[in-house]
Amino acid sequence: MKKNNLAKPWEAYLFLAPWIIGLLAFTIIPMIASFYFSFTRYDMANPPKFIGLTNYIAMLSDKRLHTSLLVTIRFVVISVPLQLAFALLIATVLRKNRRGVPVYRAIYYLPSLLGGSVAIALLWRQVFNKDGLFNQVLALFGVTGRNWIASPGTVLYTLMALAAWQFGGSMVIFLGGLRNISMEYYEAAEIDGAGRFQVFVSITLPLLTPMIFFNLVMSIIGSFQSFTSSFIVSGGTGGPIDATLFYSLYLYLKAFKSFDMGYASAMAWVLLVIIGVITALMFALSKIWVYYDE
Repeated sequence: MKKNNLAKPWEAYLFLAPWIIGLLAFTIIPMIASFYFSFTRYDMANPPKFIGLTNYIAMLSDKRLHTSLLVTIRFVVISVPLQLAFALLIATVLRKNRRGVPVYRAIYYLPSLLGGSVAIALLWRQVFNKDGLFNQVLALFGVTGRNWIASPGTVLYTLMALAAWQFGGSMVIFLGGLRNISMEYYEAAEIDGAGRFQVFVSITLPLLTPMIFFNLVMSIIGSFQSFTSSFIVSGGTGGPIDATLFYSLYLYLKAFKSFDMGYASAMAWVLLVIIGVITALMFALSKIWVYYDE
């Protein structure tokens, strides 16, 4: 009789225990607690007091929350397409295995490894301040720069530039997609006399739509949760004049500056609903423009 070499169920659960404990301790339980706190008045010093939908109703008249949502949407709408465009452009240039190309790929990917770090946000603030590197470069051409960080009309664009600069993750995915496109398509297009732009629009882009869709969804979700760059550049205030008051930063201010944890929890769940609705809508629309080569 052959011995059963399959592991016993308890052994499998034993190996899975660290992941299960982490999921419960850092995801499931905090989510349940946050959902309950969203219906309470809770300052972390006193027991939470149930107040029903008061926090959600108060959000309807919170003008600063509305400002933070508009700032975040503006950031997402501009920074995400810029980031994906840069990623696709660089991936197209670096798709072939020429000499030195792996080194350039690593260099372009490096900012994504450092993305979201305090050090990069501090560096970015130094680059765009009054005496920063950006103004020094402009001075070489006789242009007098401004304090881009202190100006309400330009500070958000510096954060968009930072987000667009961190395109390495999307670039790697686009590289994988480009290398999986069969050369037969390009050979047939060349025989038909198609130009490079026509080939890119008619062959490359349609076959890359699954990767574009994936990068688009992940970038939008990440951009809606942006926090570090705004926090560091604005000094944790969302200024000047709330020009960099991202939704997640306002949530942080409510939770850990005003100690209104109940209101902050309600904000977190509203953000979850917003991201969920946008993601569901994008999946529904993907049937129209995403092409899967089967």
